[in-house]
Amino acid sequence: MELSVFFKSIIDMDDMPVVICDTNHTIIYMNPTAVERYKKRGGASLVGSSLLDCHNDKSNIMIKKVVEWFGKSAENNRVFTFHNEKENKDVYMIALRDNDGKLIGYYEKHECRNPETETRYNIEL
Repeated sequence: MELSVFFKSIIDMDDMPVVICDTNHTIIYMNPTAVERYKKRGGASLVGSSLLDCHNDKSNIMIKKVVEWFGKSAENNRVFTFHNEKENKDVYMIALRDNDGKLIGYYEKHECRNPETETRYNIEL
């Protein structure tokens, strides 16, 4: 099985929204959680459109600055962008790079800060 199938599965199984963009800010992929979360804004139909169309001018300026910073060094890969109080999560922009370290895109990573309430290893065998 191709390695890309495993990587796609990792993104698709994430319970946080993942929207992947190329360096021109074109949305190239949304995981199922993102499609559902952004359903009122178009959901899956957003793929192929500009992420910049989904944000205000102030946010677009910051997105462009971060992508420019990503492009300056292969070591510039993660930027904290904000904390969402309502959902108690931190949000980051993450650089995506090819095998040579060249910037090929980015995505927004959501990290929940709420402790898990589910019972550990809650499975039946």
